[in-house]
Amino acid sequence: MRFIRPSPFALLLFLACNSGNNSVAVPPAVPDSVHLARAVVALRPSVEVEGRPQPRWSLAERMEHYKVPGIGLAIISGGKVVWAGGFGVKETGTSDSVTATTLFQAASISKPVTATAMLRLVSEGKLALDTNVNRYLKSWQVPDNKFTATEKVTLRRIASHSAGLTVHGFPGYEAGAPVPTVVQVLNGAKPANTAAVRVDTTPGAIWRYAGGGTTIEQLILTEVTGESFPALMKRLVLDPAGMTHSTYEQPLPEARWADAARGYRGDGTMLKGRWHTYPEMGAAGLWTTPSDLATWALAIAAAHAGADTTLLPRAIVDQMLTVQKGTFGIGPSVEGSGRSFHFGHGGANEGYRANLVYYPEAGVGLAVMTNSDRGSELFSELQYALAAEYDWPEFAPKKIKEVARDSASLAPFVGTYILSFNHQTFPLEVTQVGRQLRYKFAGAPDGEELVPADSAGGFHGLDNGWKIDFVGDSVKISLDSSEVIPGKRKK
Repeated sequence: MRFIRPSPFALLLFLACNSGNNSVAVPPAVPDSVHLARAVVALRPSVEVEGRPQPRWSLAERMEHYKVPGIGLAIISGGKVVWAGGFGVKETGTSDSVTATTLFQAASISKPVTATAMLRLVSEGKLALDTNVNRYLKSWQVPDNKFTATEKVTLRRIASHSAGLTVHGFPGYEAGAPVPTVVQVLNGAKPANTAAVRVDTTPGAIWRYAGGGTTIEQLILTEVTGESFPALMKRLVLDPAGMTHSTYEQPLPEARWADAARGYRGDGTMLKGRWHTYPEMGAAGLWTTPSDLATWALAIAAAHAGADTTLLPRAIVDQMLTVQKGTFGIGPSVEGSGRSFHFGHGGANEGYRANLVYYPEAGVGLAVMTNSDRGSELFSELQYALAAEYDWPEFAPKKIKEVARDSASLAPFVGTYILSFNHQTFPLEVTQVGRQLRYKFAGAPDGEELVPADSAGGFHGLDNGWKIDFVGDSVKISLDSSEVIPGKRKK
């Protein structure tokens, strides 16, 4: 892409045609191709430190930096998709370019699309949002315990991550590995590679993300309709919404392999067998394109406005887009109000990262998909550039202040900390380079700077703005106002 500078003659002609009256000429709208051309050379970090120069990068530079082979993108402006396409390749070492029709794993963006099917059955009277889900389950039941004595697991709570259920997410299964049934996944029985899905806190009491709940939802949908999950999703959502390239088929049929981007680790190596298989289709199994995700978001927004209720009735969508617990509606995340109101979801499967966000009143948003474990770092920087170009409401890099600290005061924080999250543990490595602390998670190829936030043990992660607090041998990472990850120094 290149910019075309108007000639002096063209400018004179424009002035001549617009003289002779006292009205103020309205400048023409900037073409979307120009917005995109400017954005892809002006990527920016999600955090800006006051007093420091603010970096800007090209998309090509950052794709190389993060070892992301390919990225697909759909831009929404004026309430419609104005650009869809891709950058990079489906597979490294080839010239097989990412295009508007390249398939990626949507990962957890599968969940709000799955919730759409569930809500269609609610609108048809075949399901109810506030009924004990065991009423609908035949081959498996949510085990009752002291937590379910007074409150029950319901579809409303499942889809808003407030049902008290366990199992945050799923790693999928390598090509050639045995794949469990949905019931085996729910029971944590071999060959399932995750724990059993159980209620371990009172349903409705707290918000806690649980892909395990969506897997129960998947089983309900198949047992109520008698259809396979890919077939019912195609009938209830994909076809009515116009998601023409999408499928929930797992594994992906060989006939569609040529359309799909291969998944990559953060170090640039391809996943064994190209990608993982996800029997947890409702939670993580959607193969799709950015433009199809944008199409879904626009269909939901149209129903919410009462303009087109083909997919869902307006009253149902109003509930879907109303916060139930935390920052989640019934399926999508929901935040803001007025022009700043937006909904969407993020996604992280092995080898893939994706994000979808739409501001209905402003008519702007995007869907972005990558084939790398480090894709979220890349598309975060791209989103901030596009948000600046399209004037997204209240979407800008987080501004933080740096507190001066000397090298000696940083040394006590160096070490390896074992973090605990969703019944799992993983290490966080903190190192010191001169007057700077850096941190990284196990397996990451490089570290990120920790910016001192106070004179005690408070820091901000430069890449994401997370607040990280060290107190003695303990660490606490605040992802946002509702989710905190604790950890202890490894001895």
